Amino acid sequence: MAIFARGKSHPIFSPRKKFIYLKNYQNSCNQQIPEQGVIKLLYNQPNVLVGRADVASVTPWSAPIIWEGTFDPTLIDSIYKQQNLTIATTVFALGKYTRFVKDFLESAEQHYFVGFRVHFYLFTDQPESVPEVKMGENRSLTVLKVESLNRWQDISMRRMEKLEKLIENELVSEADYIFCLDIDSKFYGRWGAESLGRLVGVIHPWFYNVPRNQFTYERRPESQAYIPAAEGDYYYAGAAFGGTLEDVYHLTKTCREHLNIDAANSIEAAWQEESHLNKYFLLNKPSKLLSPEYVWRDINVSAAQIKIVRLANVPKNYAEVRPNP
Repeated sequence: MAIFARGKSHPIFSPRKKFIYLKNYQNSCNQQIPEQGVIKLLYNQPNVLVGRADVASVTPWSAPIIWEGTFDPTLIDSIYKQQNLTIATTVFALGKYTRFVKDFLESAEQHYFVGFRVHFYLFTDQPESVPEVKMGENRSLTVLKVESLNRWQDISMRRMEKLEKLIENELVSEADYIFCLDIDSKFYGRWGAESLGRLVGVIHPWFYNVPRNQFTYERRPESQAYIPAAEGDYYYAGAAFGGTLEDVYHLTKTCREHLNIDAANSIEAAWQEESHLNKYFLLNKPSKLLSPEYVWRDINVSAAQIKIVRLANVPKNYAEVRPNP
């Protein structure tokens, strides 16, 4: 199976842009140094002995797992806001899914990267059905028309290709990070700079507390998404992933190529792009994981480990909103 070599930049990600990123980061760090007469940021002293004891907050490969109570939002924001970042955010609303756009965007205005520059990109086959939503300062929406599709599975499988092309053709000079989210969701709590990382996956709310032999990975060896029963780290939600442009570009390009290989062999992975995403994250470990707080199953469902719901799936009749069963 061909997996791109890590550490090699795609030509569209120039050394000059990386230098600018590094310089901005260094400048932001310099600005954190207290000087006489400068108001200092006050926050609780970090403690290596006190924290969440009911959940794991780090993976076996030393990537943080973000839960409520594992970060200081004031401190996190003070670090990242000085870097003048732009966060691109993509969503797809085809067919009847345009009904979810208003709640998604209005709730994002209240909770999603508040105080940051955010540019939403909405892919839809019905631009005329997209409602007007008042956006705050430094926040914008671009509507991109795409073709209609007759199967929701096809919609799922085409997303990686659309994201790959968007990054390559438009975002490389327009954004610093990108998140790819599901439109049939609504924000209920803070989703902020604590989620930023090189490559970010979200632990699926249905599988965060079950053994991996119960994960719904693709189990057929003929598929490029195949994961044997004895392997796997976590089950990641296809409803949300993100990271730097370069890393998400590599992810989407690889998944798109593997989806095409499967299609040429008349194979459709069990959960389409989500299956290929899980295979990618198995071979290319995320640098940061977000807990199920970030893609919860339903705001009305509770669990002892979930102290806050940040984004939740909107309950719906799938048979009514999807173009096919």
